[in-house]
Amino acid sequence: MIYPYRIMTEKSKGNIKEEAVHAALKLVAERGWEQVSLRDIAGALGIGLGELREYVEDKTDILVALGRMIDRKVLEAVGEGDSESSPRDRLFDVLMERYEALNDYREGICAVLDSFLCDPKQAVIGLPHLARSMSWMLEAAGIGTEGVKGAVKVAGLTAIYLKVLKAWKEDESADLSKTMAALDGALGHADRMAGVLGL
Repeated sequence: MIYPYRIMTEKSKGNIKEEAVHAALKLVAERGWEQVSLRDIAGALGIGLGELREYVEDKTDILVALGRMIDRKVLEAVGEGDSESSPRDRLFDVLMERYEALNDYREGICAVLDSFLCDPKQAVIGLPHLARSMSWMLEAAGIGTEGVKGAVKVAGLTAIYLKVLKAWKEDESADLSKTMAALDGALGHADRMAGVLGL
């Protein structure tokens, strides 16, 4: 798979952080997350470490930036959504849009996920950032995130997203049919639990 990654030019230096994400994912797909350093990323971009430091805090920051890029793609794609459909259907559409967006970076993301199995600490560090993304996904589906109930919804959706992410990782079909089935089942279970808990 060819990533939308290129050597840094004067014209593109305003987007160094996004360029760093693309470069990192390309390198990670080839070597694995643990084997890629910030020096490697800077070298791939054709800039020095000092310049990269102006835009990137650390390797975790690269993943945070990727999450924000995915958020933006999804939010731009879904727009206002279909106000006539049910919240569950809207949430299904939003999350499927997200899994489809992940496909643009499949090899790199799968390599990162594999590394988390060896270093769970990295996954834990990323959870607060993922929860913020899930809050935006709920908002995109027209589901409120205020108060204690909102926090429960965000936590629940984060758990659903991670569970279905495993199905996405193994789903190489063009239409992501296995991912759709896993998401449909997970949201159905959440619906039933929400009813029991009065959410």
